[in-house]
Amino acid sequence: MAHASCIHEAISAKVRGLHFPGDIQMQIGAVLPHNEIGTDPGAMKAYAQGVEALGLTHVLLYDHVLGADPNRPGGFSGPYDKDVAFHEPMTTFAFIAAVTEKVEMVTNVLILPQRQTALLAKQAAEVAILSNNRLRLGVGTGWNEVEYESLNVPFAARGKRQEEQVQLLRLLWQEDSLDFSGDFHRIPLASINPRPSQPIPIWFGGAAPALIDRAARFGDGWMPLGGPNDASKEILAALRQRREAAGLSWEGFGVQAQAMYAGGNAERWSKHAQRWQDLGATHLAVRTDGAGFTSVDQHLQAMRDYLTAVSQ
Repeated sequence: MAHASCIHEAISAKVRGLHFPGDIQMQIGAVLPHNEIGTDPGAMKAYAQGVEALGLTHVLLYDHVLGADPNRPGGFSGPYDKDVAFHEPMTTFAFIAAVTEKVEMVTNVLILPQRQTALLAKQAAEVAILSNNRLRLGVGTGWNEVEYESLNVPFAARGKRQEEQVQLLRLLWQEDSLDFSGDFHRIPLASINPRPSQPIPIWFGGAAPALIDRAARFGDGWMPLGGPNDASKEILAALRQRREAAGLSWEGFGVQAQAMYAGGNAERWSKHAQRWQDLGATHLAVRTDGAGFTSVDQHLQAMRDYLTAVSQ
């Protein structure tokens, strides 16, 4: 056990100072294996504490409220359905906040237009407060019309709704009394209490041109869907150009990339991370799902393998 502890401490020390050649130091995190972690609270606690003990800086969580039945009239085709499990982000993060001390909690991405904005503002504020400002809110518009219909939210105009929501969230997090009238919201002199002591970062996920424009004008960062390729490079260039045109600084604007453990090896993981580093990614979260693991220990061991590979 003493030898294993020494190895663990060595890896943790490496990831805390992990960097690749270049000007930007990427922060390495883990993607919660949403469909493989199960429902045992002890397993969730062990995973969250294990991620933190490894020195990883953030844990990233996907979001879907509902899954469609593929046997519904007309059928259904998509990357997930009713048999794929997703833990609800705000309540899961409240749990993780209580059992950890340092790890940042990140949604990638919360389907924002499906939510009641004031209620989400309240929930996110509470997570931020109880975690000592460890919440980062990645938001998207989604694609699943079945989910929108089930939540009684129009699928059309979801992008414009998202834009207004982001502005309203920030106002609710800072204003004692708010008189707000928009295309989708009306708040007649009211606000939430308590409010977070620091702004909650909002990052945008997606690649559509309108989304990139919103990310540049209103976002604190971008969450790419693809890999470290020419398409991502072009989007990053567009983001920088649009921010500069709007008089906004590129400094401090983050990029949250992802990496897959499954199907890789030390050389491939390292090269993939290096490519994201070269493009300017500030964060990289590693997915260990899809590799056939059946326990928390296996997922954490996979993270150790990845960290060892990319920190050499």
